[in-house]
Amino acid sequence: MSVPQYRRVAAMALAAGLGLGLTACSTKSDDGGTTAAGKVTITVDCQPVGSQKELLANWNDDVAEFQRQNPDIVVKSVSVGEQCNNPPDFTARLAGGTVTDVFYGYMTDLQQVLDSGQAMDVTELVTKETVPTWDSVDPALKEAFSDGGKLYAVPVKNYSMGLVYNKVLFQQAGLDVNNPPRTWPEVRAAAKKIAALGNGIAGYAEYSAGNTGGWHFTSLLYSQGGQILTPDGKKADFNNALGKQVLQNLKDMRYGDNSMGARQLLQWGDLLTNAGAGRVGMFVGAPDATQAIVSQFQGKFQDWAMGPLPGQDGPAKGTLGGGEGYFFKKGLTPEQVEAGLKWIAYQKLTPGKGQFDYVRAKPQNYPVGLPQPLLFSNGSDAQKQELALRKANANVDTANFAAFETNPVPIKGEPRNAQAIYAVLDAAMSGVLTNPNANIDALLKTAEDKVNQLLATQS
Repeated sequence: MSVPQYRRVAAMALAAGLGLGLTACSTKSDDGGTTAAGKVTITVDCQPVGSQKELLANWNDDVAEFQRQNPDIVVKSVSVGEQCNNPPDFTARLAGGTVTDVFYGYMTDLQQVLDSGQAMDVTELVTKETVPTWDSVDPALKEAFSDGGKLYAVPVKNYSMGLVYNKVLFQQAGLDVNNPPRTWPEVRAAAKKIAALGNGIAGYAEYSAGNTGGWHFTSLLYSQGGQILTPDGKKADFNNALGKQVLQNLKDMRYGDNSMGARQLLQWGDLLTNAGAGRVGMFVGAPDATQAIVSQFQGKFQDWAMGPLPGQDGPAKGTLGGGEGYFFKKGLTPEQVEAGLKWIAYQKLTPGKGQFDYVRAKPQNYPVGLPQPLLFSNGSDAQKQELALRKANANVDTANFAAFETNPVPIKGEPRNAQAIYAVLDAAMSGVLTNPNANIDALLKTAEDKVNQLLATQS
């Protein structure tokens, strides 16, 4: 997930590229189906919230233009509150059978969507006619939403994590804005200097609730060269020296240096609210975290830059990558699925349209030029078109992301049953961030036992 995305996270996460479609929507509609007039109606979740006036207007304009171009299709948005960026709420909605016809989910949601029995196989319906850029979409992203050779969702975003940092606070603390920390000891040293500025500023901030803590523990573990599960996916593999190092680093900053601020149990919006207010020096995130800081939390994108994820004693050995897509509710007619695919293609997968409408985004002061979402394979027709449009309309200093782009870290995917595992690992993260006497060995052992129990029930 991105700004988890957060939900991305993705998040992450995460407003893909222009911040469209990753937050909850604002109006409720009737159920999808075929109208008396013969039009195909689909319900879709995750349009921007009402407080995001420009983004909501953009979404509504896109719906109107799409329907003008496809007069036999009606797109209706259904309000699901915060469930589009909150994994536990998504799980509850899935269990309750209240998902929309075309519903947003993380790559890590595939298994629980399949387990719910609500996923529709759309393999035969995704064609060049329904998704014209489909041949350009990265095959690895298609694979992430596939099971047994069958496709269940269309990817609309992907990301990888690095170190996001506030240039203004770096300057005030006497740090080099063009040379972000490359190791965790360097992060610790920089965090101390930034926290010394006072005024409630956290030198480094971290998540520890709402599944986001476990999400970030995974990326931090990857930076150490570790993995969440054994290669066969049957056992936990984080209760070791690498997992202990992750928690020790955080405990040292939190209580040894007091450089992470007093308020903990942060979720996605909590951390980014503080970042937008200029009270966070560094945090781990994807490039679009800066977009969220600007569009949702009143920050300034010129204040932010990004470097690669730090390693322990040198370059990171890995970083977490993931993404989001749209599933199709089981029971839809072929006509509804095709209508949904056409909408996703228009809003999410067409250079110059929807989330890739850089001409529209630029005067609205939304960042154009971020190295995300990278949905298309290098050298593909759509990738070339998207890159040309991005460069032509860039309104961010691409130098702010140069360290991130020129020092790529190997990307590792999210583990099987990721969201459930992240929920377990939240406790380990919150433990070291809220209790100065936390026993790291005990926290990891408890998490290990719970994850193994979880995996045993899934086998």
